[in-house]
Amino acid sequence: MSRTEIATLGEFGLIERLTGDITPLRGSTVRGIGDDAAILDYSGRRTLVTTDLLLEGIHFDLVYVPLKHLGYKAAVVNFSDIYAMNGRPEQITVSLGISKRFSVEDLESFYSGLRLACEIYGVDIVGGDTTSSLTGFTISITCVGSADNNKIVYRNGARDSDLLYVSGDLGASYMGLQLLEREKAAWDGSGDFQPDFASKEYLLERQLKPEARKDVIKALEENAILPTAMIDLSDGLSSDLLHICKQSKVGCQVYEERLPIDYQTAMMAETFNMNVTTVALNGGEDYELLFTVPLTLHEQMNAVPGVHLIGHITKPEQGCYLVTRDGQEMQLRAQGWNHLAEE
Repeated sequence: MSRTEIATLGEFGLIERLTGDITPLRGSTVRGIGDDAAILDYSGRRTLVTTDLLLEGIHFDLVYVPLKHLGYKAAVVNFSDIYAMNGRPEQITVSLGISKRFSVEDLESFYSGLRLACEIYGVDIVGGDTTSSLTGFTISITCVGSADNNKIVYRNGARDSDLLYVSGDLGASYMGLQLLEREKAAWDGSGDFQPDFASKEYLLERQLKPEARKDVIKALEENAILPTAMIDLSDGLSSDLLHICKQSKVGCQVYEERLPIDYQTAMMAETFNMNVTTVALNGGEDYELLFTVPLTLHEQMNAVPGVHLIGHITKPEQGCYLVTRDGQEMQLRAQGWNHLAEE
């Protein structure tokens, strides 16, 4: 593949190259890329806005993360935040900090993943910014979404006796990261190195190409179920569940035997001599939905595919506990990903 230096295009030439043929998908996009600001019209619906900042060396490692996958993931993690409030993502803006080691073709690869995610989820790219960087690749994406005022779900609505559900399965993304880090450590720098990824494709996909759970949001709506509280699992089940409990001023009980864990996740945890329950509780970047619903909706929840009942909400004085398989209670602690933890 030929390499085009970014300097040959300049900032505006690069923007035109990456975004010149983008056409809006959403009716709410009045004006997208090409002016000083985008113009959006939601016809009276509430607007939701979220931003994620991804830094090379902190949030991703380009030794094993393909740029196309990175573009896809960078978009999807923002969509997930909007779905976690029972909203619908509509537009994103994309800002990049780029060092000289990247070519135009590198950025086209990143944008191909970004645009694929937007096409699949029906989201418009409506603007952004680019600048030079001395510290590697920096990605900042802001996502704008909408929701009916009476259907927005916050973190602070859980109540005593509510049921606690999670979508999908837990810990797979974290084990995918451990696998990639293991093979990176084994790499001797040669071009013919073959990493050992056989039969572990699911774990790699969960780490490199996660999906936002718009299917769960759709199923809840179709079954007339409005969660009382909801959050997406970016930092780990224990950390994110404690966010709900703290903001809702409640306690909780989670049952170890009910935690949904994929077979590949369990096998990799055994390979790394890790406790699989610890992985499920504290592994980050699952991007599943964790939510509560009133006890009275238990029968209706049976019609929602791909979700698992893992516990219930309790009074605040009862605390937040994991009930182990042998009936012991262990206090939940926020041991998931902490962006600003001391080294």
